Amino acid sequence: MSTFGSLNAALSGLNAARAAIEVAGNNLANVGSAGYTRQRAELQAAAPLAQVGKLGSGESIGQGVVLGSIARLADAELDARVRGTVALASQTDVRADAMEMLEGILREPGENGLSSLLNDFWAGWSEVANQPGGEAAAAVVIQGGQSVADRMALMSNEIDNLWAQQHEKLETWVADVNASAQGVAELNAQIRSTLAGGGNANALLDQRSQLVEHIAGLSGATVRELPDGTVDVLIDGSPVVTGGTARSLQVSGGQSMDGEPVKVSWSHRPQDAVALDSGRIAGALHLLAPAGPSGSGGPLATAAASLDETARALATMVNEVHSQGSTTAGTPGGDFFAFDPGNPAGSLRVLATGADDLATGAPSTGALDGSNAQKLAALADAAGGPDELWSTMVLGIGTATRSEAQQALSSAVAADSAITARQSASAVSIDEENVALITNQHAYQGAARVLTAVDEMLDTLINRTGLVGR
Repeated sequence: MSTFGSLNAALSGLNAARAAIEVAGNNLANVGSAGYTRQRAELQAAAPLAQVGKLGSGESIGQGVVLGSIARLADAELDARVRGTVALASQTDVRADAMEMLEGILREPGENGLSSLLNDFWAGWSEVANQPGGEAAAAVVIQGGQSVADRMALMSNEIDNLWAQQHEKLETWVADVNASAQGVAELNAQIRSTLAGGGNANALLDQRSQLVEHIAGLSGATVRELPDGTVDVLIDGSPVVTGGTARSLQVSGGQSMDGEPVKVSWSHRPQDAVALDSGRIAGALHLLAPAGPSGSGGPLATAAASLDETARALATMVNEVHSQGSTTAGTPGGDFFAFDPGNPAGSLRVLATGADDLATGAPSTGALDGSNAQKLAALADAAGGPDELWSTMVLGIGTATRSEAQQALSSAVAADSAITARQSASAVSIDEENVALITNQHAYQGAARVLTAVDEMLDTLINRTGLVGR
């Protein structure tokens, strides 16, 4: 290496150390930036110049150091693990939150629950049995029946509203997936162009990674990396993003619980439903599913159907016994409750208005007979009666809510563990960056010292050569 070659080697050391310091400074500047992945200056030795000819020596000294690249310290395996666990945690979180709200609608146990109102209703019939024709006792049982009907109507309306809220969230999340997919497609095009031109696309990669993770949390999407720097984002095995092109999803089906089943499909293939097994959209679809046997149908529609069954059983059983008796005036008893067969819980109402409408006794037994009212009070313990149906419903929802809460907690722990592991590998460490700053500062000072030494050598060579002996 010539003397001027030494200057070039020292200069390369200065440039490399400065670049490494700038990379460490950029990391520290972004320590609080969401989605930022730390970077590292990859330095490599410059190869020595090739020597040819008879005078070329066998040994050569290198030409210093060059900045090979600025590496983005991301781990594809850890990223995939985060996407998978976040998708599952998002799904279970949606289901757990909805089930908690559904359980709150029941208001059980407590004095405002339907169980308490039913107990008061049956107790009212016992009072009527002791006081046939009494206006006070009749008013209590009529009011008790209306309270039960009002509470069932309120719960039915609240379940409908909860279903509508989940449907609205589903539409919002699907629109969010479409917008994010378009963003990923645009970033794909920018990244491909930047890399092809030899530029640094690390900031664009961070932005894309955030969008992809967001899509995964909504839909459980997976990612396939391609050699040109772009990624394919797959939902149910089909690409929602491929290169610079994005496809879209749509929500179809009924707008109410009793309408057509809700589904998510491709906008360009609306007949093909997208099967999702994780993500917020999957959680919403589970909640919006039609009623079915325990554990197989949508919990909201199943709860509404169970409430309707309870209301139907209450009205049917009370009306049947009530119609078998007679009033204190000796007239046959009619229906005590009325309801719309298509919406029993939401339409249940009391027809009786006073003591004269209550069939308290058996036919032809006199005005003071309360045996039929006693039969009505005994319905509280009837097999397959409203109390038993309601208890079964409450128990089922309570068990499901507890199970969903446990799954949500387990999934959240797994997601937190995955995120922590990724942060350990790719998040900015202030301690490490400070060490990098000090290390490269010393390297810069060393390269500067080499420059000074070479400068002094050149000064001696140029200005003092030939002065010896004068």
